[in-house]
Amino acid sequence: MGSITPCLWFDGDAEEAAELYTSVVRNSGILNVSRAGQGAAAPALTVSFDLDGQSFVALNGGPQFSFTEAVSFQISCGDQAEVDRYWSALTADGGEESRCGWLKDRFGLSWQIIPTALPSLIGGDDAEGAQRAMAAMLGMQKLDIAALEAAYRGD
Repeated sequence: MGSITPCLWFDGDAEEAAELYTSVVRNSGILNVSRAGQGAAAPALTVSFDLDGQSFVALNGGPQFSFTEAVSFQISCGDQAEVDRYWSALTADGGEESRCGWLKDRFGLSWQIIPTALPSLIGGDDAEGAQRAMAAMLGMQKLDIAALEAAYRGD
């Protein structure tokens, strides 16, 4: 089977979006920009980029389609500093915070910023602890690992 490359449809700001995403996600970069004309000032038609080993194409397709929460990208974070870094970078300049670790960046693309500890807290062996952690998560926008752990313990 060939590789699968998600194609993201933008209304004129594909290159700007690819620049943001590759600046935020480690081990990432823009691979190629196909332009509608000669020179760097010509508008981008497509931008091929890589986010930590996953290939993407950003397409300037026009205003016909926009992103919805039906598609989101999940970033697993090892600690609170990483959660905070992604959250800040992706909500900057017009992004929108949502609930339970979800946000929209300024281009309308949805992201889930999820601590790697979350599955063991909301699905752990202690059913009551898991319920408390889930209830805490449901009241959060950006996820707070210490608060989730405290809720799980019953503190």
